[in-house]
Amino acid sequence: MGTPSGARDGLSSVTRGTFLLLIGSLMYVVLNFVARFILIRAISTEQWSAFSFALALVGVVAAVGTVGLPSAVARSLPYAATDPERRTYVRATLVIGGAAAVGASIVLFALGPWITKTLHFADLGPALQLFPIAVATSVGASLIASIFQGYEDVLPNALFIQTITPLLFVIFLFIAYFVPPFGIDYLSALLTYVVANVVTLGLTLAYALRRLPRHLSPGPGAPRALGHLMNFAAPLFFVTLMSTLLGYGDTLVLGAYFPGQVGTYSASLTLARLLQVGIGAAAYIFLPVAARLLRKDDTASIGVTYVTVTKWMILFSLPLFLLFVFLPGRSLDFVYTAKYAVIVLPLQITVTGAFLTTAFGPASNAQVAFAQTRLLAYNAAVAAAVDLGLAFALIPSDGMTGAALAWALANVVYTGLSLVELAYLTGVHPFRPHFVVPLVVTSIPVALLLLFWPFPFPLWSLPAIGFGIAVLIVLVVLLTRSVDEGDRLLLGAVEGLVGRPLPLLRRIGRIGIPGPKS
Repeated sequence: MGTPSGARDGLSSVTRGTFLLLIGSLMYVVLNFVARFILIRAISTEQWSAFSFALALVGVVAAVGTVGLPSAVARSLPYAATDPERRTYVRATLVIGGAAAVGASIVLFALGPWITKTLHFADLGPALQLFPIAVATSVGASLIASIFQGYEDVLPNALFIQTITPLLFVIFLFIAYFVPPFGIDYLSALLTYVVANVVTLGLTLAYALRRLPRHLSPGPGAPRALGHLMNFAAPLFFVTLMSTLLGYGDTLVLGAYFPGQVGTYSASLTLARLLQVGIGAAAYIFLPVAARLLRKDDTASIGVTYVTVTKWMILFSLPLFLLFVFLPGRSLDFVYTAKYAVIVLPLQITVTGAFLTTAFGPASNAQVAFAQTRLLAYNAAVAAAVDLGLAFALIPSDGMTGAALAWALANVVYTGLSLVELAYLTGVHPFRPHFVVPLVVTSIPVALLLLFWPFPFPLWSLPAIGFGIAVLIVLVVLLTRSVDEGDRLLLGAVEGLVGRPLPLLRRIGRIGIPGPKS
């Protein structure tokens, strides 16, 4: 009885958090697409590539500025036994993390002229003079959000980081574009991005001052807890840095060889990362939930939660994978217009890598919960070496295609290694029959249909096809009875989220969802 109870509690928290983060992530995607749409039409191709390159560089520097504290505090807070320990974790995260964020931004500002001169990338100069401010503010906001993540509160991330930051960016761009005598130029685009991040940090701080006392009352700390936090954060700092390199390293190398291709290549990565939105949202809340269950020595419930979350996040990624891989030209035409047909092959490669990492589930977050940080550091180092090694080997001759191969393979290696280690050491993995059967039975016939359909699909039909694939997955799950206890518990968690029973879903679920075991 202990396992279902723990899994029910875990799935309830994960469902609620994932729902909020999915909304936030979708808002992030939509609003950033609007911002991209405006900027591509307002500034030159060279300036857009410089903007994209600077964003990638900011991502790497911001990873250094976190010094591994976000994941460390998100795992340590639910695992802590006393409030004094938690107070030390929170204070250390804010003080040490804040100082590191400021230091990282100063270093980027100081190195900006040298980077611009070395890469002969003139448009990069203004960005690297202004974006260090965004480094400090974005790191500060993420540190605060990670503290609330430890209390299984995803609202600061979903609302402020995922929604308000890009919303403010779009609003400021519209103001600059439509209010005379302004208009968007390269400098105003940079400024609006920075100001949006500064305002977001202010709002996040206000939220923390109001809500944090509800989770943790004032009082003394536990000095010994500081050493525990920093020891836990040290390998995670390395993991964060290596993970950021495998996410942006290929982009930076591409910018060194072909600066003008960075903006176009980022379009394929944007679509590929859409597939990771669902599992990324689930992974964020899965970490503190798994840490709390582990403190109760309830590994079985972690396993149930892991496979159930991964299984149903396929609803979000599989339709996009099939459309982008088997109808890449039509998909690009639908999203970006036909002029982006040049990235068909990079899109297919990156999307394949993104889908595989999604199918593996939140393996790296699970390893953090299980304190397998040293293994995770090795995995991140190997994956970063794969990304940078392939990037330097392939990009000079193959350009964007080489960058796409480096990104896809590195991400698969990273998540794949984590999953193998996790399965071997704990028995936690998603590849149960009730996950694999619907995936295979749905994907193979749909892929063949899209590949060999003799007539071109109209653009308006693509969203309907994607929705139809998602519905088909659910039907296949029911008809093949590919269900387990986690699915029944997930239905209960969804009912808890909406605050009332869902009899229609219950009636549909009787086709394949078994009742509780007597």
